[in-house]
Amino acid sequence: MNIPKTMNGVVLSGHGGLDKLEWRDDLPLPALNASEVLIKVGASAVNNTDVNTRTGWYSKSVRGDTESGATQGYDDVQGGGWSGTLNFPLIQGADCCGEIVAVGDGVDSACIGQRVLVRPMYHPMGADDPHAMQTFGSERNGAFAQYTSIDSENAVAINSPLSDAELASFPCAFSTAEGMIQRANLGAERVLITGASGGVGSAAIQLSKRRGAHVTAVTSAGKSDALRALGADETLDRDATPPQHAFDVVFDLVGGITWPNLLDALSVSGRYVTSGAIAGPIVELDLRTLYLMDLTLIGSTRQPHSVFTDLVGYIERGEIRPTLAATYALKDIASAQESFLSKKHIGKIGLHIT
Repeated sequence: MNIPKTMNGVVLSGHGGLDKLEWRDDLPLPALNASEVLIKVGASAVNNTDVNTRTGWYSKSVRGDTESGATQGYDDVQGGGWSGTLNFPLIQGADCCGEIVAVGDGVDSACIGQRVLVRPMYHPMGADDPHAMQTFGSERNGAFAQYTSIDSENAVAINSPLSDAELASFPCAFSTAEGMIQRANLGAERVLITGASGGVGSAAIQLSKRRGAHVTAVTSAGKSDALRALGADETLDRDATPPQHAFDVVFDLVGGITWPNLLDALSVSGRYVTSGAIAGPIVELDLRTLYLMDLTLIGSTRQPHSVFTDLVGYIERGEIRPTLAATYALKDIASAQESFLSKKHIGKIGLHIT
């Protein structure tokens, strides 16, 4: 394959509004370390973390919901990446489906030509801290460009008849949901899922049903039928109060002022798992609810490598399916994010790269 010296892509020039997303046609190709592979990107997708990073929502100075600053960003952001200060310009894009086209000196060239999905969250090679983690498209450049690079162990081969755009809808959202599910050690239990029409929430429906759980999805009335088609046994209107002591596990992506209702919805020894707070990160906790009900509160970000390889196995065996609502060309990423922020869709908004 003839590999060019420059590429097209979108860079994030700093924290702020949609104007911080800049199309470039003169980006240098990634230089490979010995352990890395070069991937020609076929497709990516839009995620909440892309928007949150752009706006600087991860900064502790921001206390509100993700929607209020999603178009214009937030004022006086300091350290707006989830792990701290980011280096700009940054190529975002946590989701990646593509083909390996070149390898570093320490990688077997036999993998050239493999179709791969990139593990979006991983322990950086050589890091002494066992809790160190990087996110593809945040701490290092991601898939919003024609080419990207990653350590070979994080480019996971996949054999599937699905399109690049369909496959690119899986990595970030489904690995986040599967990480939550494995952290909770979910069985055939009663589960409540908030934000159920989004990428992670809709993934959690499928992945929970795969384990035999009874799923109640929190959503708007207009999306109920679509979520039942994904596997939800019941739906609950987002403005309704969940029944008390009715669930063994809550998977929460919303947070916000109604958060105490989620703990009240748990049965004795119930588990609450969170990997998002789109309605607001600052919540009120009644410690009596926590200790009198013997509840467990679980945060879920870091994932063992097996979470992603498990996910690839589910895809290859047809145990889960993509939820791709629409696709845009990468050059139209601002429109794609505006569509994403409208919250009228189910699942993911894809991006065609090549």
